[in-house]
Amino acid sequence: MANGHGGARTPANPAPVSGPSQYSQRTDGGPSQAARYVSGGSYGDGQALMDIQKSAPMAASGVAQTQGQLPPTRPAGPLPTPLSAPTQRPEEPVTEGNPLGPGSGPEVLTNNTPKGQSSREAQALKKYLPALTSYANSGTAPESFVRFVKYIRDI
Repeated sequence: MANGHGGARTPANPAPVSGPSQYSQRTDGGPSQAARYVSGGSYGDGQALMDIQKSAPMAASGVAQTQGQLPPTRPAGPLPTPLSAPTQRPEEPVTEGNPLGPGSGPEVLTNNTPKGQSSREAQALKKYLPALTSYANSGTAPESFVRFVKYIRDI
């Protein structure tokens, strides 16, 4: 640091937007959000988080929050079922839908649509069959798409 001019310099009153060329001003260093202590976690985690927040302060958001309160992070709706919860289907084996073990095989996984709905949808897709067929025959289409086009064609 020659003559005390090295390192980061924070202006006392930065401009909100920098002007062009000779009218330009630094725009960093304005008001910032206060660091917030978050409790919980392992020993020393709270202080480490405070140090991180102080080393890279966030710009002021304009939204006032009470010190120590965090915004809600849980999405709205029902909570997911924990893995340790008792089963909600006691009569159904865990291998249901699997080709091995007790229970029905994979055929039960495809019968979830009302009777006749899949054929009605396939009939509605027949008008797109020329475009679908040209892509299926291009040589770059995935094998699953080619099978889908053959299914639509054969209905």
